[in-house]
Amino acid sequence: MNSLFALENRDIWVIGGAGYLGTAVIQLLVQHGAKVLCVDLGERAAAMVAREKLAGRVTPASFEAADGRATGNFIESCLKERGTPAGLVIMTYKSFPKPMRQLLPEEFDEANQVGLTSTFMLARGVGEAMGEKKQGSIVIFSSMYGTVAPDPGMYPPPINPNPIEYGVVKAGLQQMARYLGVHWAPQNVRCNSISPGPFPFPSQQETNPEWMKKIQARCPMGRVGQSKEIAGSVVFLLSDASTYITGHNLAVDGGWTAW
Repeated sequence: MNSLFALENRDIWVIGGAGYLGTAVIQLLVQHGAKVLCVDLGERAAAMVAREKLAGRVTPASFEAADGRATGNFIESCLKERGTPAGLVIMTYKSFPKPMRQLLPEEFDEANQVGLTSTFMLARGVGEAMGEKKQGSIVIFSSMYGTVAPDPGMYPPPINPNPIEYGVVKAGLQQMARYLGVHWAPQNVRCNSISPGPFPFPSQQETNPEWMKKIQARCPMGRVGQSKEIAGSVVFLLSDASTYITGHNLAVDGGWTAW
């Protein structure tokens, strides 16, 4: 059974992989034998690879998802250098920590560019290459707030409720995964989305204990998620253990969206 989850020498690209959840995902991919391309803004990927001592198994790269014109060149360059990957994970997003009434139209558009348009361009470019090989798995990161809206009572001032542009993008990503999953199913290329529930940064957990109590009480499992619990879901959807799953949204939220 262990071989179902093996990713030995498979090339996996993780876009937006240097953050809190992305680091855990990449660490587990490496543990399962994958070779990983970690892509993020500026020097974030390089810093994460050095910090986690992943050099040799993880190659860092820089990419600005807000620059739509650069996406095609980036994909072409990576395909030429590394060949077609076995898996693609897209974790990029953009949101603005401000009340809805202060959100500017151009900020809403930028969130959509980074979260939706760039994801589509990346998934389409790599997915077409996968289709030529007749194999591959794409995992797109949505959110529990792509399924349900935030309860404002869970976010007492000065904490802002999860922003609308974030939720709108994450809802769109779930539908994108369905469309792409159906589109590439005949070519044996799968596309699924993952919707994390409450996975607050460790710094948030330390500095907002009262807010954490609210979040934990709202979740059926009575706790927030640990980063490794997202990582396991990604490995599952990239591995041979999930070869008959496509167009699916996997909620990893402790039951948050079940009630």
